[in-house]
Amino acid sequence: MEQINHSQLYRLPWNYSDNIITWLEPTKKCNIYCEGCYSANNPASHKTIEQIKSDLDVFEKYRNTHSVSIAGGEPLCHPQIAEIVRLVAARGWQPVVNTNGFAMTEEIMRSLKQAGLKGLTFHIDSLQKRPGWENKNELELCRLRQQYADMAARVGGLSCAFNATIYEETLPYVPKLLEWAHANIDKVNVMVFIDFRAARLDAYDCYAKGKKVDIGALVYGGDKGRKTDITAHNVLAEIRKTYPDYMPCAYLGGTEDPAALKWLLTLRVATKNRVLGYMGPKFIEMAQTLHHLFRGKYLGYVHPKMMSLMKWVFPLAMFDAGLSSALGNWLKTLSNPFNLFKPVYMQSVMMIQPVDVSADGRQSMCDGCPDMTVYDGRLVWSCRLEEPLRYGCFLQMAPRAANTRGQEHRETVAVSK
Repeated sequence: MEQINHSQLYRLPWNYSDNIITWLEPTKKCNIYCEGCYSANNPASHKTIEQIKSDLDVFEKYRNTHSVSIAGGEPLCHPQIAEIVRLVAARGWQPVVNTNGFAMTEEIMRSLKQAGLKGLTFHIDSLQKRPGWENKNELELCRLRQQYADMAARVGGLSCAFNATIYEETLPYVPKLLEWAHANIDKVNVMVFIDFRAARLDAYDCYAKGKKVDIGALVYGGDKGRKTDITAHNVLAEIRKTYPDYMPCAYLGGTEDPAALKWLLTLRVATKNRVLGYMGPKFIEMAQTLHHLFRGKYLGYVHPKMMSLMKWVFPLAMFDAGLSSALGNWLKTLSNPFNLFKPVYMQSVMMIQPVDVSADGRQSMCDGCPDMTVYDGRLVWSCRLEEPLRYGCFLQMAPRAANTRGQEHRETVAVSK
């Protein structure tokens, strides 16, 4: 498998205190079950408005941010979700609701937009227990994705994204999901693929404040009989079987492994009928740098209308090889002069590789993680929030003696969002 070298890409400038996104969890309650979820369902966990305001105060104190992901649990379960959106918007951040969509209606979507909502991320994959969609594969679930994409398009003005946790058995579907996203490039702005992770209880012991603990009760406290070391390289290799020229432009490394592709970003340029090419590292560097220079924040979610105006960006092709290639392919389409009047779109594709655990037990988190949330007045990793909630701290890991002999390869563990 050919692997991409991180040095070929732009290292995204996001960091702990200056980031595109921050993660707000108003509830742990959820209305369906997802096999890869990191969060325990707690029906009695709704935060009060005052608690949410307190979380937002922590964000304001420690985090310069462009957008706030309102997640959970399932945020639509919170009875005051519209007020929560309004509170986020009132502080000058772009509110984005991360939802499984089960409770979403067009009426609710319109009310959230009126409250200030700027975007939606729908998490849909085939290992959810979703009433009415049992035993459907990823391709069959595109009918459900289509319903939400069409709904967001009718409401208008909202960035529309789709997440899917990628398991060993669903990895072959990734190219078809990208094909569906391309067919809906006028409605779908972002696709995200998240590598499934779960704890390797056979390989490591876990400790909280120096005391050995059993983490079997955590939702990710066992591998569930599945492959737990899927990487961004695996997903990229699968995509290139269908799109051989598919090329990412930027990444986030790991806290322990700077070469890890923890967040791997691709920006593809396309018409409705054809993928023209992929933005290169210089384009995303210019976009992030200039937005921070003039707006004081790194660029997160983009208004969907901006994603359809790529023809106006083509003059930047002199600075970016990827955009230059896309421009050349677009010019070839002008043998049909009517194509001059058809829009050219940009669509983001992100791969997320959660925490890696090395052979000696060190945990490599996303370096510059956008999904930091609040626990006890400080910023913490949202994907491992169950640990401080249950144990009062993040867990440390040590390899079991039986697994250290001759073990030099990298072990991976943890969670999926």
